[in-house]
Amino acid sequence: MTDETPKSPEDAPVTDEASKAESEAAADVADKTAEPASEAKPEAEVPSKPETSAEVPEKSTEAKKVLTDEEKAAKIAAAKAKAAAKKAAEDDGPPKPPWELKPVPPERADADDDPDVVALAEGIEGSVLAAGRFAGDLTITVPAAKIVEICSFLKTERGFSFLVDLTAVDWPDREEGRFDVVYWVHRFDDSCRLRLVAVVAEDQIIESATGVWKVANWMEREVYDLYGIVFANHPSLERILTWEGFNGHPLRKDFPIEGIDTGAAIYPDVYPTGGGPVVKEEKGKKA
Repeated sequence: MTDETPKSPEDAPVTDEASKAESEAAADVADKTAEPASEAKPEAEVPSKPETSAEVPEKSTEAKKVLTDEEKAAKIAAAKAKAAAKKAAEDDGPPKPPWELKPVPPERADADDDPDVVALAEGIEGSVLAAGRFAGDLTITVPAAKIVEICSFLKTERGFSFLVDLTAVDWPDREEGRFDVVYWVHRFDDSCRLRLVAVVAEDQIIESATGVWKVANWMEREVYDLYGIVFANHPSLERILTWEGFNGHPLRKDFPIEGIDTGAAIYPDVYPTGGGPVVKEEKGKKA
């Protein structure tokens, strides 16, 4: 039989005191390790229940459909506004000429009252044979015999200091003269430009304008080369695009379209009559 000694009443408080002390120590440690309330991190929001895959496409499709309808409505409104504006413009004034369907060519008009024409006619007697305006361009037909005097007057008295171009036109069947020698002159003060036309017969010689505009030198050489028009008192009237000895003038309308046999393609020792380059001899040596 085991002999158990019963605990005395004094032992119970001791045990309770130890348990209490241990509990307080544990609580103290917990308080020290815990974060202050002010520094506590906020609780993460619990995400709402995500939409199912079946619901998402349905909503995106619906939004896209609404946007397309808005764009379509805006386009319709813009088209209606444009049509209304066009109709109002047509009602307010005459319609524009139908250039695309039936072109309306500009009309020719007399220009005898133009200030430059009047000044030229008064400054040089018999200098204006005709004057007209077409598509905004002023053209004065002048006698070829007075071309230098007319050009000088227009430059010094009317301010046409710039010779834009000098060319020719071939009219092989015209009785009054086969060629038109054309001068384009320009005035910088008001950006005015006019055209002089001098009628020249096939064998007629016209005076050079190089004394008025130096740039006429190369232009007249080109006209001489391509049309065969001779300019008197030119400082060096020789071909500029073809070689000396070239047979014919390429921009004359009777020049063969297929060209002529000049022999230049095969470079033979002997060229046909009128064809090939001319060899000039200087100081006993071939150039």
